[in-house]
Amino acid sequence: MPLTLRQLAARSGVSISHLARIEGGSRFPSATVLAKIAKPLGFTEIELLVLAGYMSPQVRVLREEREEYVVGRLDARVARVLAQEPMEVQRAVVAMLPILKRIAKEIAGSD
Repeated sequence: MPLTLRQLAARSGVSISHLARIEGGSRFPSATVLAKIAKPLGFTEIELLVLAGYMSPQVRVLREEREEYVVGRLDARVARVLAQEPMEVQRAVVAMLPILKRIAKEIAGSD
């Protein structure tokens, strides 16, 4: 039987209003929120992080170190900022990553 938002909020500790914004598509859930709602929804944290695109299916390890989520080497601040953006913006950022890497490499090489 599916959970209501009220039930999910009570079981996860995430506010109803925040869950409603996620459900409505105006917010993308952070890794922290996904970790809180995973068990009440019947998923493991890893499964939900993979489904949300925070982890590739090949990555098996997620650990917390001083409030930083280590998925490969994903910076916690970067994850929080990107999580607030629409999915199209997140995908555009990922698409631009090779260009930014090349620019950074050229800058480092000119020093």
